[in-house]
Amino acid sequence: MRKRTKQPGALAGDAAIVAALRAGDEQAFADLVDRYGPAMLRLARGFVRTQAVAEDVVQEAWLGVLKGLDRFEERSSLKTWIFRIVSNVAKTRGEREGRSVPFSSLGGDDQGEQAVDADRFFPPGHASAGAWAAPPHPWEDVPEDRLLSRETEQAVASAIETLPDSQRTVITLRDVEGWSSDEVCNVLGITETNQRVLLHRARSKVRAALERYLDEG
Repeated sequence: MRKRTKQPGALAGDAAIVAALRAGDEQAFADLVDRYGPAMLRLARGFVRTQAVAEDVVQEAWLGVLKGLDRFEERSSLKTWIFRIVSNVAKTRGEREGRSVPFSSLGGDDQGEQAVDADRFFPPGHASAGAWAAPPHPWEDVPEDRLLSRETEQAVASAIETLPDSQRTVITLRDVEGWSSDEVCNVLGITETNQRVLLHRARSKVRAALERYLDEG
C-alpha cells in the first residue's frame, strides 16, 4: 500500500473509506484499525479459548477485509461487513479448537437457564406466588460518585467477564459498543428473539452482581 499525501475525510462515510482503501491509502486503513480493532478483539474472544488466538483471528480478519474489498457491494454497512468477517473467522477457529459455537441455538451455552434466581420470587402456593420476594434494589440513594466510580465500573466489567460466552458477547456489543439489535443479529447470525433472550439474561446477571457490590459498600 502506498502512503497518501492528504486525508480526504477518512472516516466520514463508508463510500469514502472504501474508496481510500481501494486506492491503497495506508492512513485510512490505520484509522479503521484504531476504530474497530478493540471491538473486533472482544468479539473474537467470545469464540476462542485465549487472547492470543483472538488476536490471530483479528489479524486474519483484517487480511480478509483487504482481500475482499473489491467484492464489498455496500449491501450492509462497512462495519457490519467487517465484523461478519471476524465472526466467521472466529467461528472457524473455535470449531478447530473443539469449542462449540455459542450462537447456534437459543441461549447457546445457557439454554433453559433462568434470567433471575428463582429464590428472589415467592414460591408456588404462596399468596404472592411469582411476585418479587427480593426485588431489585433502587439505587436513588447511592451517591452518584460511587455509581460512576472506577471501582464500580470495574465491578461491572468483572461481572461481564464471568458470563457465558454468548451472553458476554451480546451484552458487550449492545451495551459496551453501543450496537443496535439489528447489527448484533446480522453479525452473529442469530434471530432477534435469541438476541433479546441473551441480552436479558446477561443484563440480569450483571445487575445482580452490581447489587451485591453496592450492598457490600
